[in-house]
Amino acid sequence: MSRVYNFSAGPAVLPEEVLREAAEEMLDYRGCGMSVMEMSHRSAVFEDIIHDAEKDIRTLLSIPENYEVLFLQGGASLQFAMIPMNLMKHGKADYILTGQWAKKAWKEAQKYGKAEVIASSEKENFSCIPNLEKLPVSEDADYVYICENNTIYGTKYHTLPDTKGKPLIADVSSCFLSEPADITRYGMMYGGAQKNIGPAGVTIVIIRKDLIQEEVFPGTPSMMQYRIHAKAGSLYNTPPAYGIYICGKVFQWLLSQGGLEGIQKKNRKKAALLYEYLDDSRLFSGTAARKDRSLMNVPFVTGDKELDAKFVSEAAAEGLVNLKGHRTVGGMRASIYNAMPYEGVKKLVAFMEQFEKENR
Repeated sequence: MSRVYNFSAGPAVLPEEVLREAAEEMLDYRGCGMSVMEMSHRSAVFEDIIHDAEKDIRTLLSIPENYEVLFLQGGASLQFAMIPMNLMKHGKADYILTGQWAKKAWKEAQKYGKAEVIASSEKENFSCIPNLEKLPVSEDADYVYICENNTIYGTKYHTLPDTKGKPLIADVSSCFLSEPADITRYGMMYGGAQKNIGPAGVTIVIIRKDLIQEEVFPGTPSMMQYRIHAKAGSLYNTPPAYGIYICGKVFQWLLSQGGLEGIQKKNRKKAALLYEYLDDSRLFSGTAARKDRSLMNVPFVTGDKELDAKFVSEAAAEGLVNLKGHRTVGGMRASIYNAMPYEGVKKLVAFMEQFEKENR
């Protein structure tokens, strides 16, 4: 069977070149006589793998030396607790709600201190980014939290909020390394790898060193302390070794694409093709506010649930899979991450055009 075009929101499509290279190295990684899956995380071979992965992501994002890069486990969801446990030094933080994941992070933070909602687009079913002007950032807030790209709703912060000097903490799971970013504007940037970087099981945290020097929330387990993982070079316990290896290959692939500037151009081209069709269509319509549209996740509907289901079924038969939308939005969602080729989006649009002719 030939490979399908996989529009899943995550775990998601990976670069074919990366998969082929990993397949070639599966039984014998560069002459060491074993797979990366089998080797000790304390071995010199794996130390080179994780060191090179960190070096390459630092190059991609121009990460300065006063930031730690950590390869952790537990998904983005574990960070919902780790962040307040480690960073809520004075018991207060501000949250901006733009979707289910930001809302879950806010609810988790309430267990460890006072978590205030200072802006929300929930009344609009999270179809837009709320007004960020004159945000009532608390004077005593330890940080301001956002989910930068909202996978379910297809929205993205195109301008970061003014946090009035407070550290910005951003979940970037579904837009990680999709475009250039000034890491110095963040106190912490983090994300699960399974949407845009690698396989499920790896969470990458990029955090300013000064934020993890002080004491943490009383009773915080060692495994949930950033400074312990930083001191151990992400090797405090057995890390998700094979996942980190794949992430490292994706970093190298991104560098070969012209870095984040190069991949951004490709992502914009893919998204423009799909959005332009949606804007002209008489059957399909996008659900996200135009000014806040994501380059990565594109939800759309016909307005008829039965027709939506028919579309998803017939698309799958054409090798266009995982297009069913999230239940809170309905319809369809095309996740067009870095590794989705332009040809995949082109085929999707061609199928949509044909479907519209037959079903309008």
